[in-house]
Amino acid sequence: MLVYNTTYQVSEKQEKYFLIWMQEHYLVEVEKMGLLGAPRILKVLSHREEGSCYSVQFEVESSDMLHKWYRTQGVTLQEEMVKLFKDDVVGFPTLMEIVK
Repeated sequence: MLVYNTTYQVSEKQEKYFLIWMQEHYLVEVEKMGLLGAPRILKVLSHREEGSCYSVQFEVESSDMLHKWYRTQGVTLQEEMVKLFKDDVVGFPTLMEIVK
């Protein structure tokens, strides 16, 4: 099992809207497709810059499934996010393997 994590740096002025959009749209849309599961949003507490930092995580069975999701849905959701939040939300993805 793998964990697909994206860490987002969110400006103060967009934090509330980012969380609403994530919970009410992004996570809902991802779950509908059924390739990624166990969604969660975590606030990064060690963050010390302006704004806030969030980790959005999903479990996925394989990198092939993740690639399929990204091609069919991930790109579209990313474009939507950029259109809505512009430079107020910046993210970077990480793929991790569960060891224990």
